[in-house]
Amino acid sequence: MSKRKLRLGAFIMATGHHIAAWRHPGAQIDSGTNIDHYIEVAKTAERGLFDQVFVADSPGLWFEGSDEAFSRQGRVSHFEPVTLWAALATATKHIGFVATASTTYEDPYLLARKFASLDHISKGRAAWNVVTTGAENVYGNFGFDKHPDPETRYEIAHEFVDVVKGLWDSFEDDAFSRDPASGVYFDPAKLHTLNHVGKHLKVKGPLNIERSPQGYPVIVQAGSSEPGKELAAATAEAIFTAWTSLAEAQAFYADVKGRLAKYGRRPDQLLVLPGISPVVGRTQEEADAKWAELQKLIHPSVGLSTIAPFWPGEDLTKWDLDAPPPYIPQPPLGRNSRAHVVLELARRDKLTVRQLYEYLAGARGHWVVVGTPEKIADEIQNWFENGAADGFNVMPPVLPESLDDFVELVIPELQRRGLFRTEYEGTTLRENLGLERPANQFTVQKQKAA
Repeated sequence: MSKRKLRLGAFIMATGHHIAAWRHPGAQIDSGTNIDHYIEVAKTAERGLFDQVFVADSPGLWFEGSDEAFSRQGRVSHFEPVTLWAALATATKHIGFVATASTTYEDPYLLARKFASLDHISKGRAAWNVVTTGAENVYGNFGFDKHPDPETRYEIAHEFVDVVKGLWDSFEDDAFSRDPASGVYFDPAKLHTLNHVGKHLKVKGPLNIERSPQGYPVIVQAGSSEPGKELAAATAEAIFTAWTSLAEAQAFYADVKGRLAKYGRRPDQLLVLPGISPVVGRTQEEADAKWAELQKLIHPSVGLSTIAPFWPGEDLTKWDLDAPPPYIPQPPLGRNSRAHVVLELARRDKLTVRQLYEYLAGARGHWVVVGTPEKIADEIQNWFENGAADGFNVMPPVLPESLDDFVELVIPELQRRGLFRTEYEGTTLRENLGLERPANQFTVQKQKAA
């Protein structure tokens, strides 16, 4: 039995991660704005003893492609994640909530306040997925004249995270005595004003909410580019990533863990959680049939829209769907880590255009595994025990059906192997992930000065 315990998150994409999931009979068709659906999914994940539930988000529409393809995709309408998690926190007791928020398009004071509030509401189960927003189509929503370049966005992100942490430390942990006998509610000497003036941000503080149960909500990062890995090494406690081979995943794992020392951090202070999209069948034939059923639902215009960003300026409608792409860009586009994964997959496996978009339709370049509970557990165990992952972001192809399958069939197999918990270890997300509660930086400064 392994001494390390596998960490599992449920990565929720409304009707599911498959691009055509909304057409599948196992999906909740209006799930993007159906709170009952999300309550059901969160409760299922908690029944499966998952560490956390995660939703991606963008401050604009998710789509690239033709009007025809646009009309056929089911992700155009969805909840804002922090609001959603506040509602789900009252319907669950143990599972954590990871909400995406952008350092490029959000205000650090308001973000710090929202996430501190969510951590209090959930009694210590909140996490922030730090993103810089790669989408080019959102800047107009915020009065920007253009989308900031990657270097600027990541520069802002480092400063932004430091500011938010400083705001979360506004009150020391024991600032509030709330003593009716003396009439003293809190100690003003334990309230700290940040007074941050930096290259990109100017934030006075203090925050108007006391320090939250976890000290800081767990900080997550989802970029695998060079600046993304550096941001994760400096700031994150978990990193979501996408790889399709063990060797690539091992290389990434060693790389990002190896960057921690220069920031005074240990390798176990950052959890590496690749995405896996499992199609589960009681037999291999059943799993294959489920996958084939999903693939038949992909309209070619929608399929081509999934690969269009990797061939900018090309009219893909003129390509032969059953031949390999006429060419594969080299090197990968800019700093886009997903471009590397997709183009390397096309090159390595010599996929036709149709095969490539069918693969991407499943989970946008994440690892898709089709098979029995034993086969899926074998793959998870192999990556977990061979330096490729600390756990996984499970990406159900169809919701709620695929998550039900994973909880009912794969979780028991992982438990039989001693890889996964049989009960929650703690009451906060940090405790369940095995992460330390951070000390208040102002308290540490006072202790050093004493």
